[in-house]
Amino acid sequence: MPVAAAVVGLGALLFALGNPRVASVGRFLQGAGGVFALVGAIYIATKNFPSSRAATLIGATQMFGMAGGAAGQFAVGPLMSRGLAWNSFWMGIGVVGLALGFFLFFLLPPEEKQERTNNRAQEGVLAAFKVVFRNPQSILCGLIAGLLFIPTTIFDMIWGVSYLQEAHGLGYGEAVMRSATVPVGWIIGCPLLGFISDRVGRRKPVIIGGGIVLLNCMAWILYGPTNVFPPYVLGLLAGIASGAAMLPYTVIKEANPPQFGGTATGVINFLNFTFSALLGPVFGGLLQRLSGAAGQRELSHYQTAFEPLMYGVIIAIILTLLLKETGPAARLSRAEAIEEV
Repeated sequence: MPVAAAVVGLGALLFALGNPRVASVGRFLQGAGGVFALVGAIYIATKNFPSSRAATLIGATQMFGMAGGAAGQFAVGPLMSRGLAWNSFWMGIGVVGLALGFFLFFLLPPEEKQERTNNRAQEGVLAAFKVVFRNPQSILCGLIAGLLFIPTTIFDMIWGVSYLQEAHGLGYGEAVMRSATVPVGWIIGCPLLGFISDRVGRRKPVIIGGGIVLLNCMAWILYGPTNVFPPYVLGLLAGIASGAAMLPYTVIKEANPPQFGGTATGVINFLNFTFSALLGPVFGGLLQRLSGAAGQRELSHYQTAFEPLMYGVIIAIILTLLLKETGPAARLSRAEAIEEV
């Protein structure tokens, strides 16, 4: 974790230099270091708290991560529009990342080291990946999380501001503020839906409910009239509903042996963000082809390009029906049935 934080800081410093090639390396380092945050935080949280609170804690972990996404639009966007130099911002973030790595080195609780030979360590890693990847529930969790997440990561975080400016004629500042309501919704939805799931003891109904709400929000944002709901409601509600994408992170840990919890989290993180990494350029290219040589993209171009995201949410809801319920209530029911037998 300390090394990962320092890598993110280094990536920010490289990005601040302004050279396109060096900036690409910096962005890569930011992503490579950043993925350790969720895995490490989930590992620490679930190791030191009861499993009945797993969904709440994982949701809270993601809440803090998404707070950074919200700050990037609510705080940084307006600051830059008022004259803050972009490279000064990234330089400051780089210094903060390096400092975090330094403090984490001393603040994280120590663990007992287990001596292993290199061969035994490699065998353990390979065995963990084999168990997790061979479990169909793991693949389902990754697909569901990715399909529920990309409407917000691709549509809102990448194209949301442009969509509101070009398709609805909003100014830059207003478009940024409206688009930022989605990560604010994540901040609310991730822990809230996790808490609800822990309270009812079920995962699948909460995932399906979040998917249905997200689908309706996407349909209204793309095709509905703009003067029915207050300006920030739909984005906020879509972000809250998208928080259901974090519940498969709990399911995959519960569906695999507990000693492979870290591997399971890494696998679903890999599958989830692979969706965004691979499909982001696909949707961007489709939007460019639809608009052709037009000086400004139109509403119909965005509708045609991003309508498949709605089909993806529908697929995620269907795949959730195939998941094995792993919530505390389901585990208790199975244990009682075994006792009766």
